[in-house]
Amino acid sequence: MSVRTPLAASLVHRPAVDPGHPWAISTAGLTRSYPGGAGVHGVDLLVPRGSVYGIVGPNGAGKTTLLSIVTGLRRADAGSVTTAVPVERIAVCPDVPDLEPWLTAAEAVDLARSLSAPHLPAARVLEALSHAGLGDAAYRRVGGFSRGMRQRVGLAAALVTDPEILVLDEPTSALDPAGRAGMLDLIAGMAGDRTVILSTHILADVERVADTIGVLRDGRLLYQGATADLLADHARPGWTVRLRDGQDRARTALEDQPWVTRVTSPARGVLHVDVTSADSAETGLVPALAACGARIVAIEPHTADLETAFLSLTTTRENP
Repeated sequence: MSVRTPLAASLVHRPAVDPGHPWAISTAGLTRSYPGGAGVHGVDLLVPRGSVYGIVGPNGAGKTTLLSIVTGLRRADAGSVTTAVPVERIAVCPDVPDLEPWLTAAEAVDLARSLSAPHLPAARVLEALSHAGLGDAAYRRVGGFSRGMRQRVGLAAALVTDPEILVLDEPTSALDPAGRAGMLDLIAGMAGDRTVILSTHILADVERVADTIGVLRDGRLLYQGATADLLADHARPGWTVRLRDGQDRARTALEDQPWVTRVTSPARGVLHVDVTSADSAETGLVPALAACGARIVAIEPHTADLETAFLSLTTTRENP
């Protein structure tokens, strides 16, 4: 369910919406430390207005802690948060909403509306449930709902308040493939009308809907910027080469090429070839293999994806 609480003292709010301000949320040196080094450490977050901002990282990276501080649910030890909208225009949807089991979905969503935005008409309740994919279950008690359905009720409870900033913590974690696709389509459709902050460890989800991304690991922000730029900088093009024979000769020949950055052999007769330039590989890969006498079965290009970029970024930071 969407929850609003008094904001922590570290948060700074602008007195009114500034349509010309580029950032919906920004943080400076945001820090919250827990025993064992957990928490967030010196995070400078910049969330563009109207964007879908994806915060990605492994479990324990600090994603939930960061969002809890940004939305005022936890206090920071140091640093500040500035939002360009009033607090009543921010809504939060946790990964597993805590719903009273005897309430119907409509009653649960209407409770959020009456507490957070009583000036909005009650008709918005059914609209929000319909948007969340629960129009047919509006009058069923949530005690009998699956985890995925409860997640959708939480989203409807956030949407019913008409927020300008919507914060979603692991919004697809409990959904089946069809439900996950529908949720991602809904999130993507909000771009421009709302600012959506999406926290998840499912990189494919972020790649599908987010135009801006922040990579968090061990409580520190390793990268922040356009998703396309992260893919371009860290998801280098590559090919899988399948050979009938001559694998060792082929590997040696390819490692000698100036446009090849790495050659690995995950299985017998298979080479993975990472390159600096797709153009160079497209013109040079076959001649290099032919010159060494390797017998080619197939050559398949890799598709650059966020998982590849994420692994490249984190490996680079661990081994500078």
